[in-house]
Amino acid sequence: MRRKKMKDTDYLFLSAKLRAMENNLLTAGRMERMIDAPTAAEAARVLSEIGYGEFSPDSESALSEALAAEREKTFEELRHFMPDHSVIDVFRVKYDYHNLKAVLKAQAMGLPCEGLLIDAGRVDPKALLEALREGDYAGLPEELAAAAQEAAEVLGTTKDPQRSDFVLDRAYYREMLRCAEETGSAFLRRYVQMTIDAANLRSAVRTLRMGKGGDFLRRVLVDGGTIPAERVTAAALGSGLGELYRTTELRAAAEYGTAAIQGGSLTDFEKACDDAVTRFVAKAKQVPFGVEVAIGYLAAKEIEFTAVRMIMSSRMAGIDGEIIRERLRESYV
Repeated sequence: MRRKKMKDTDYLFLSAKLRAMENNLLTAGRMERMIDAPTAAEAARVLSEIGYGEFSPDSESALSEALAAEREKTFEELRHFMPDHSVIDVFRVKYDYHNLKAVLKAQAMGLPCEGLLIDAGRVDPKALLEALREGDYAGLPEELAAAAQEAAEVLGTTKDPQRSDFVLDRAYYREMLRCAEETGSAFLRRYVQMTIDAANLRSAVRTLRMGKGGDFLRRVLVDGGTIPAERVTAAALGSGLGELYRTTELRAAAEYGTAAIQGGSLTDFEKACDDAVTRFVAKAKQVPFGVEVAIGYLAAKEIEFTAVRMIMSSRMAGIDGEIIRERLRESYV
């Protein structure tokens, strides 16, 4: 059932608060400082200036802990003031499915998975792990429980983790879109649909680049985007992706994708997909107050977490600054 749509004025206080908090987002200038810093420790200090906790700049696990703490702080701050908590759940769904994938694969291989779980979803990772160990999904959200059971059965029957991932990816995007629609926010629904469009474009390009056919492509594409999955399949196998996306925000990404299929840069293509989604959600900056401001901030923090991990992991590995710049996505601010 669709929830009552909140009024823009319900977000007056939160919008003003978030505009102030945006000053502490990781800007393009701050990313440059991190890349140019003489040491990884100096790069980490840039993060401490914008509210991140201190962590060892030589430890991937410490970096993960710092990101987890900042992620949970973000959710808690918004939950305290958010008129409609279901908006936040749209951004938490992906962590439930990340954890579900990690647990299923670890169980299939007989390996521990606790270090792979992210405590940022709607479901406590320990509860999810226990549910899958016991085969008792009653305590999980209905759609997540159904996806867990189906994916476990597929993995048990086929022994193919990729096939179970297909099940979970379809369920993830379906549930995220359903959650977005229930908030009543057209902007959030459109953001999720564009995320699905970008995911389908990625899948189509990767499938063609690997030389796989239509049957495989139909299994990996998901429904719910502004462009139906069957049209993506038809374009990929026929008239071409460039024409299909020509009038959409993903037109530049589709051009890079066409080049990638023919052996061009996958990095440039992936970056173009992410940048297109960022440019869309950045439209929230033009809204003076309303749920769009909160959606934009939540998306901005997700973009930031990806950038932080990319920069810090690269600094730890001694990767050249120019290579880091080539991989970095556009920032929200």
